[in-house]
Amino acid sequence: MRDFISMKDFTKGDILEVLRVAKELEKTNEELLKNKIVGSLFFEPSTRTRLSFTSAAYRLGAKVLGFDSPDATSLKKGESLRDTIKMTEAYSDVIVMRHNRDGAARFAADISKVPVINAGDGANEHPSQTLLDLYTIEKEFGSIEGKKVAFVGDLKYGRTVHSLTKALEMFNCEFYFIAPEVIQIPEYIVRELEKKNIKYHILNDYKDVLKEIDVLYMTRIQKERFDNQEDYEKVAGVYIIDKESIVDKCKENMIILHPLPRVDEIKIDLDETKHAKYFEQAANGVPTREAIFSIALGLVETLKCEMLEKDIRKSVEIICSNEKCITKFEETENKYVVDKEHKYCYYCNRDIKK
Repeated sequence: MRDFISMKDFTKGDILEVLRVAKELEKTNEELLKNKIVGSLFFEPSTRTRLSFTSAAYRLGAKVLGFDSPDATSLKKGESLRDTIKMTEAYSDVIVMRHNRDGAARFAADISKVPVINAGDGANEHPSQTLLDLYTIEKEFGSIEGKKVAFVGDLKYGRTVHSLTKALEMFNCEFYFIAPEVIQIPEYIVRELEKKNIKYHILNDYKDVLKEIDVLYMTRIQKERFDNQEDYEKVAGVYIIDKESIVDKCKENMIILHPLPRVDEIKIDLDETKHAKYFEQAANGVPTREAIFSIALGLVETLKCEMLEKDIRKSVEIICSNEKCITKFEETENKYVVDKEHKYCYYCNRDIKK
């Protein structure tokens, strides 16, 4: 059994195995999860992620229990996340969790006796979205290797972007980060790219690179992530694409992806063009999440890949400065990771300066 928490935990071989299993399961209706119970804990709103996980569970024969709003739970009475997880593990064989705190999924996995699948933790990561994104790219192009990918929109708070960048690093991809400075890609991700000598470009306009890129990955400007409403209003609606701005101005086989929901960043006149793949992308969430369930519970045979080892340490002095990290809200062991003289929070992946 294994958890699905961060793309930092996966090797390239691990990723390819998930995609292989997803491809096999897309062709079958085998009830691999018969007599299993999935605990579905969504502390934040969700449509595609929650429904596709539920669909995947039902298709594999499992039953699902849980909630889609913390307002209907004992959290309203002050129950801690720790206790919620300990209770849910007693009722479930696997836990799927979305939470608004960075690092909440890692915290849950540490205390749970059953596998935990991260369905999005704050502005940190969203590994199951990344795996379905990769599945979509592989289906469209036949390979992920060496693709040129442009991320457009909210790159600072966009957990889908953070996870997908980590994964695409392993496939020798080239990156174009297109955003206003206030929501540009975080420094810790750029530093990782530089350390690995991976090509990237920091830009503020997508139009000049349409003829170069294979994937245009649009994102929503996430109003709910901003601490300052004025900062949000400065960047709201800054990137809007439509049929006129894309068709005949990009590579013939370029695809447009979006983790959805969209607001106004993609006009509906693009939906019927050959470049628009975001609805197929969302549909690919079902076989991909079927594969995640099956691998998490050890119900399918997969190639044994080399496990990634981390230098994990504990300290009362070295503390994460991210105010939205789970360490600020739950009693944790205050862990951090050392990577070639660089330190980052074990839970939320943010840099630790001191």
